[in-house]
Amino acid sequence: MNIQQILNEYKRQTNVTNDYIAQKIGVTKSTVSRWCNGQIKKISPDTLQKLSSLIGIDFDQMTRITQFSFEKPILGTVKAGYGLFAQENIEGYLSVSEKEYEQGDYFLRVEGNSMIQAKIHDQDLLYVKSVNDVISNTIGIVLIENEEVTVKRIIKKEKYLILEAANPDVEPKIFTWEEVKTLPVQIIGKVIYARRDF
Repeated sequence: MNIQQILNEYKRQTNVTNDYIAQKIGVTKSTVSRWCNGQIKKISPDTLQKLSSLIGIDFDQMTRITQFSFEKPILGTVKAGYGLFAQENIEGYLSVSEKEYEQGDYFLRVEGNSMIQAKIHDQDLLYVKSVNDVISNTIGIVLIENEEVTVKRIIKKEKYLILEAANPDVEPKIFTWEEVKTLPVQIIGKVIYARRDF
């Protein structure tokens, strides 16, 4: 278990609120809320001592629990090509550094080979920051017609939005700005990096 799970289970069993926990250990209600939703995973030793006393768990055990790594979810698949419908089935979680934890939001698994010249291969995991816009020439995640998710280099022109592959065998997709609005074509993420887990 981690701190988030322990706190939520403690709240469930005792029916106490975040405000109660905050008052008992001398932190703000919003801090407790961030512990409970997993936004904060590191707790100072003094605060951890108070928390372990409140919950009734040995301090040494609580210290070991907080030594876990930061994690982000694998949120499904993204097509490096076209034609794969959007899926949001959490496969699991991957450890990231504390710095990386702040940089991105989730991982997507690549299916296809349209981005191989950008060193993004089939079954790679893309670490993605949730955004609704990127600067031109950025590799991003795009949702087309609320169904299809793809990873492409996003090129912005005066009259067009171009989704460009990094594979000469794959044709770019070109949308007018009117089509971007009406289909719609939505930028939903910025790729931070690609990694492999095999």
